[in-house]
Amino acid sequence: MKTFGGPALFLDRSDINTDEIIPAKYLTEITKEDLKPYILEDLKLSGFDPKSEKCRTARVIVSRDNFGCGSSREHAPWVFEVNGITAVIAGSFARIFRQNMFNCGMAAIEASPELLELLFSFAGADDVVIDLDISLQTGVVRGGGRRERFVFELAPFDQALVTAGGWVDYADGKY
Repeated sequence: MKTFGGPALFLDRSDINTDEIIPAKYLTEITKEDLKPYILEDLKLSGFDPKSEKCRTARVIVSRDNFGCGSSREHAPWVFEVNGITAVIAGSFARIFRQNMFNCGMAAIEASPELLELLFSFAGADDVVIDLDISLQTGVVRGGGRRERFVFELAPFDQALVTAGGWVDYADGKY
C-alpha cells in the first residue's frame, strides 16, 4: 500500500497556478518523467528555490487558497507525481486540479483555516514531516520538537481513488 506523507514543503501563498507548478513551455515533453526537473520552476515566492534540497525531498505540500488554479492541464499533478509528492494540503483547490490529483492517486486535502494555521505554525522548522492515514483521515505533523495530530475529510469516492492508486487502478479493480 502507498504511504502518504513525508517531508513537508510550505508554500505560503494563495492562487498558485498550474503555470507556476509546471511552466507551459514544458508541455511538449514526451513522458511524465521528462517533467521532473521543472517542478515549481516559475513559482515566485520570497526565499523559495525550486532546486533546493527541501523541494527535492518534499512529499507533502502545504499551501493557501485556490491551489492549482489556471489551466486544466494534467501536467501539474503529473510533475508532483514523478517528484514523489503524495499530498497537497491547502485551504481550497481549483476544481479540475483537485480532481486530477485524485485521478493520479494523490491526496488533495482541503484544510480549515484552523488546520492551516496549525500546519503553518510548523513552517519555520527544518525537519517538518507530515504523515497521513488516508483510511482513517487523520494526520500527524511533527518538527522542531513539536508533534500535533489532526483530522481531515475526503469524500468516499475521492478516498477510494487515492487508496486504489488513481482512476486507472480504481477502474481496473471495479470493472
